[in-house]
This record gives sequence, C-alpha cells and structure tokens, in this order.
Amino acid sequence: MSDGRSAIPFNLTQFEKRHQKVATRIAFAERMARAIGLALILILPSLVVGIAGYRYFEGMALTDAFLNASMILSSMGPASELKTQGGKIFAGFYALYCGLVVVIATGFVLAPIFHRVLHKFHVETAREDS
Repeated sequence: MSDGRSAIPFNLTQFEKRHQKVATRIAFAERMARAIGLALILILPSLVVGIAGYRYFEGMALTDAFLNASMILSSMGPASELKTQGGKIFAGFYALYCGLVVVIATGFVLAPIFHRVLHKFHVETAREDS
C-alpha cells in the first residue's frame, strides 16, 4: 500500500505501532499472559515427550522420568545416569531439541518486554524532537 501500512489484514503480534501510544498496563499484562501461554503451549508437550521417552527407553518410574525431562528441558542436564544405548540417543536428541525450545520460549516471553521498553524510548524521543 502506498500509505505505508502493511498489507497484512490483522496484527499478529498485537504490538502497538510507532505512531501509537504505549499500551496500558492492562494491555501489557494481557500481552504477557498471551506470551506466557504460547511458551507453555511449547513447553508442556515437550515435557510430555521427554517423560514418555525416558519411560520407554530407560524404563524409569514416572517421577524419575519427569525429573530427567524437566532437568534437560531447563538446560540443567540429566539428573541420573542413563544405562541403555536407546536412552542415551534419545537424551541426546531431546537435549538438542530442548535447547531450541528454551530459546524460542524465552523469545516469546521477552519480546513484549523488549517491545515495551523500546517503544517507550521511541515515544519519549519523539516528544523531545517535537
């Protein structure tokens, strides 16, 4: 479009644009809740896959599988020594996958915070310029 607006019919991020005021605290809280929800949608199934993998490949009890899966998912490392070849291969791929999940989930949660800080800075700078 020639007026500088995006051709996308909806705002996927729901962040305010440059010319708009900084979002209210309620809008920011809703945005943070949505971001945390997206992170949980990514993290919880990943945790379930990890628990299932440790139970299947290592024959761990549910609590031990949960402990190991959550430790790997939080980038802390395994809690117990793995005994089977299949378990070790699963744990290696699961750890690589979890590294990406942590980065993506962190991005989901930090994006609204960074946007708010940068948008406030931009709005204050624009006020000083005028």
